[in-house]
Amino acid sequence: MTDFTYAVDADGVATITWDVAGKSMNVMSLAGFQALSDQVDAGLADPAVKGIIITSGKADFAGGMDLNVLAKMKNDAGDNPAQGLFDGVMQMHKVLRKIERAGMDPKTLKGGKPIVAALPGTAVGIGLEVPLSCHRIIAADNPKAKIGLPEILVGIFPGAGGTTRLVRKLGAMGASPFLLEGKLSDPKKALSAGIIDEVVAPDQLLIRAKEWVLGAKDADLVKPWDAKGYKMPGGTPYTPQGFMTFLGASAMVHGKTYGVYPAAKALLSAVYEGAQVPFDTALKIEARWFTNVMLNPSSGAMIRSLFLNKEALEKGANRPDAPDQRVKKLGVIGAGMMGAGIAYVSALAGIEVVLIDATQEAADKGKGYADGILSKGIQRGKGTEAKRAEVLGRITATTDYTALKGVDLIVEAVFEDMAVKAEVTKKVEAVVGPDCIYATNTSTLPISDLAKASAHPEQFIGIHFFSPVDKMALVEIIKGKATGNRAVAKALDYVRQIRKTPIVVNDARFFYANRCIIPYINEGMRLLGEGVAPALVENAAKLVGMPLGPLQLVDETSLDLGAKIARATKAAMGNAYPDSAVDDIVFWMVGQGRLGRKSNSGFYAYDAAGKREGLWSGLADRFPQADTQPDVTEVQHRLLMAQVLEAVRALEAGVLTDIREGDVGAILGWGFAPWSGGPFSWLDILGAGRAVEICDDLTARFGDRFAAPPLLREMAAKGQSFYGRFGTQAKAA
Repeated sequence: MTDFTYAVDADGVATITWDVAGKSMNVMSLAGFQALSDQVDAGLADPAVKGIIITSGKADFAGGMDLNVLAKMKNDAGDNPAQGLFDGVMQMHKVLRKIERAGMDPKTLKGGKPIVAALPGTAVGIGLEVPLSCHRIIAADNPKAKIGLPEILVGIFPGAGGTTRLVRKLGAMGASPFLLEGKLSDPKKALSAGIIDEVVAPDQLLIRAKEWVLGAKDADLVKPWDAKGYKMPGGTPYTPQGFMTFLGASAMVHGKTYGVYPAAKALLSAVYEGAQVPFDTALKIEARWFTNVMLNPSSGAMIRSLFLNKEALEKGANRPDAPDQRVKKLGVIGAGMMGAGIAYVSALAGIEVVLIDATQEAADKGKGYADGILSKGIQRGKGTEAKRAEVLGRITATTDYTALKGVDLIVEAVFEDMAVKAEVTKKVEAVVGPDCIYATNTSTLPISDLAKASAHPEQFIGIHFFSPVDKMALVEIIKGKATGNRAVAKALDYVRQIRKTPIVVNDARFFYANRCIIPYINEGMRLLGEGVAPALVENAAKLVGMPLGPLQLVDETSLDLGAKIARATKAAMGNAYPDSAVDDIVFWMVGQGRLGRKSNSGFYAYDAAGKREGLWSGLADRFPQADTQPDVTEVQHRLLMAQVLEAVRALEAGVLTDIREGDVGAILGWGFAPWSGGPFSWLDILGAGRAVEICDDLTARFGDRFAAPPLLREMAAKGQSFYGRFGTQAKAA
């Protein structure tokens, strides 16, 4: 069955309808591209056809390209993948250019047939690149629709003409938010930005499209860049205005990416070079840079982790075989910042929520958190009073535990104390039904120990939300020793309901995310204590792709929390505790009252409004800088290896059971260098052999915390990669 169907009505208007069978959203395949090309040919060749409408048989237009298509292009090219990719992309350009020219005479630019894109809903990626090649884009007034080119977010850039067309349509400055940030807009905002041409009522979409086709003149079909005398909005690079634009764009890109994201640099190069040549040459330049990016291991790793793996986990790749466990009624115990956030995202997803705290005032304050977010949304034009009332109406704030009758999932988010949590567990289980799943939100306490307070340990599980709950995409689900499959399925189905990305790990100290991020923070403080300039520590981290340097991250999470974790860890580990040198720094800072952002004073200085002003000058007095400073690469190796070696140890210990979860969890949970695709992807880019060499060097100079785990050393000896050994394809084999 073809992805596109073709029909001509009595008025001579052909409609090409995109409707991929078995998919909720249209995606482009090689076969689909060929079908589209053939049907456009048919319409252009038929003298009875006056024009063409390209639309969708689904509620949305299209969600982008099937990325397996690009992989096939590379594989089919054998020893010359670059040529295979380039040729494949140029074939796409040929099809879209055919739509754009529509049979018109190349000299007179007359005699073409009008082609209009009619978008019923979301149109992203190739789903917008196809419309951009049409002569007019008409979208239905659908506020849920998203229109844009988000490719940069997964490590590539629009390579089927989207980059070249959007820049020539809007100018480099106008196109930059949509190309460099992947900004998505609803139809009305896309119209205002100049991306699309018209917005109509949904029931008028095809009527208006046909009306435009039948009324279009020759001049309506000529794109600005094909018309004589075309000048790019904002100017080309060597005009006075354009020079400033491109100079600023280059500075902005490098300021935001620190030079570690190849797609951003390639995109900028394609725009800069393409702006100086004729349109068809610019398409070739775009194709060359797109090929360059696709062959960069960073882009491949980002696509795999941020698109393929993330999507697989959100669809339940590791879900146990159990009946549907979607939550109907949720109980949230504890209305502090975490509990309030959990209640909000759950109610927003349509779940009825009972929010309980010790006092009515505290419970009401927790509900007020949701009110605050929703009210701000209304002020920004992103919500309505009706929606606010609807969401708040799903939250019952109370002190009465009997209100929990009928809930099928509890999320407990009270104080991080074993005794307090145990008391709450017993109070809840005295009220809820025997089938209710009980989840504790904790970042440090062992789930198996907390489950001892439960009469049903097989129904007890950990759900670790990251703060702030409404903004953080990752949720870490932790299985205790007795946790059963239904509890895991319940947690996974719930996380999917609230539109977040889940990873499932086994119970161990700090689980997975905190297990890896704490060594990063600690290594940053060790470097400070050794006399390394704090600015070198922070900037080395950012230059390798970490969103925050370790000292800033400590400030954001608070030093007194770090001190509390240090004391608890030392009590649990005894003589095996490795971080006394770090404790000296943390405890001194806390003793000075410098607790981080919460106190407006930490490793950084802050003004009265809480705005970060720069590293605290007092650090130089307490931690004098050494005369000889390490090079940036050494600092980066220490900061990265501190994290990735813990990820490998978590895999060795069975805390992680799927490296996809390790990579996705690292990027979404604490921002591990997204350009790398995550810790396991980074080790694969680096190579196990080179990783072991770095570990051996660091171990000799800085201690056993950098010792290569046996698994990594074994893989180096065998010439293995993590995705080659542990990836889904390897498991299937």
